Amino acid sequence: MRGPFQNEPALDFSLPENRAAMRAALEQVKSQLGQRYPIVIGGERRETGEWIRSVNPGNPDQVVGEVAKARPSDVEDAVAAAEAAYQEWRRMPASGRASVLFRMAAIIRRRKLELAAWMVYELDKPWDEAEGEVCEAIDFLEWYGRQALEVAQPVQLSHIPEEAVQLYWVPLGVGVIIPPWNFPCAILTGMTMGPVAAGNTAILKPASNTPVIGYKMFEIMEEAGVPAGVVNFLPGSGAEVGDALVDHPRVRFVNFTGSKDVGVRIYERAARVQPGQRWLKRVAAEMGGKDAIIVDADADLADAAQGIVAAAFGFSGQKCSACSRAIVHQDVYDEIVERVVALTRETVKVGSGESGEATVCAVVDEKQYRTILNYIEIGKQEGRLVLGGEPAEGPGYYIQPTIFVDVPADARIACEEIFGPVLAIVKAKDFDEALAIANASEYGLTGSVYSRNRAHLERARFEFEVGNLYLNRKCTAALQGVHGFGGMKLSGTNTRAGGPDYLQHFMELKSVGERL
Repeated sequence: MRGPFQNEPALDFSLPENRAAMRAALEQVKSQLGQRYPIVIGGERRETGEWIRSVNPGNPDQVVGEVAKARPSDVEDAVAAAEAAYQEWRRMPASGRASVLFRMAAIIRRRKLELAAWMVYELDKPWDEAEGEVCEAIDFLEWYGRQALEVAQPVQLSHIPEEAVQLYWVPLGVGVIIPPWNFPCAILTGMTMGPVAAGNTAILKPASNTPVIGYKMFEIMEEAGVPAGVVNFLPGSGAEVGDALVDHPRVRFVNFTGSKDVGVRIYERAARVQPGQRWLKRVAAEMGGKDAIIVDADADLADAAQGIVAAAFGFSGQKCSACSRAIVHQDVYDEIVERVVALTRETVKVGSGESGEATVCAVVDEKQYRTILNYIEIGKQEGRLVLGGEPAEGPGYYIQPTIFVDVPADARIACEEIFGPVLAIVKAKDFDEALAIANASEYGLTGSVYSRNRAHLERARFEFEVGNLYLNRKCTAALQGVHGFGGMKLSGTNTRAGGPDYLQHFMELKSVGERL
């Protein structure tokens, strides 16, 4: 019997022994860069003759690895392998499935710094962000393993004398997993192993920017005891392999995290009933955000400024929960601007993830780099630039932390997801207007309110249209088993990752009544 769930503690990199261990892990991983990795279908390793090249965005000349690129013809084989494996895996007792997740968590715990190092190279991720992500992967496994045991119990019902009735949760079948590039260890693990813990099988299509860490996590799944075919590793083009997987008539569900545009497209495609399809596909989607921190007139301004800076520039703003809007009461607006700008100058350092010193590292690739710089040019026309606004020094895709003030609430940089180190600060005349500005977004993922006014906090509790609301703390860093992460509106289907009912999204209820 396992004890109560507890979140995995993060390492303190201010301690010399932890810094030394991380540097050793970086050296270990650096010696393994540049290798090639296959696709895997039903346990069979295959090379396809085409390769997805993964490079370090902080040093694009450094090849992290090359992963075989799946072809549309591989999709049918992957679906068939997942179907075949499902017939056995669905019958595995929940305790057996849960034990696989617990073993996987134990393996990752032993290899924590190694996996963090892979993300430092493949994403130019800061040390604390990378190690924290590995902790998050462990949390997903420990949480979903316990959920699998709970959901295996029959649902309690009212009874009638003449009939014995039980209500069961049963798995759906074959699913497609499409995780994002920004959390290629944690979110990939949770999105894959949650449905697998429920008794489903999966075809995992990792993000093309981060396929190497995807393969490393797949290897750990195998090592932990995931049978051949239960998870199939199929990197490839979204337009080719991704569409073919979503459209396939024998796929039961799609689990997606990524941009709004791609998520909406998947939702539309999955809604079509294909020839031979015998069910309506289920889609779980998390599709980004334009997250706001509201600062009320009576807020603790020092605390609010720290929360804004941390949430805006952590991992270069490349989080769907990042604070890209600060909506500030006019009475404290000037002071908040002054504090946020000063704190960013003092505490936010641009540089490589490998250095172990930087908080803002390179953005993921040249395309995103150009997109962010274009938004910065738009921002120069829409607001007043007070910090940054230019590329930063370095061989990779570095951008200075950028702050715009006096931004109209309907400006593009205040409404559109940028996914980079860009903060728009908007002035509100009162709390009513601040809340209205926050809710005007088509997104509804996370949000924060800093206030000492209890009435305002309670209004936000019920009226702020976000899936994850935080009062007097920053809008990032949800914990599995504590917060449950998922958005409202066009941020997604509110599938609460790390929440109390995540597995049920990939299951359905079956009632069995026996006449006595």
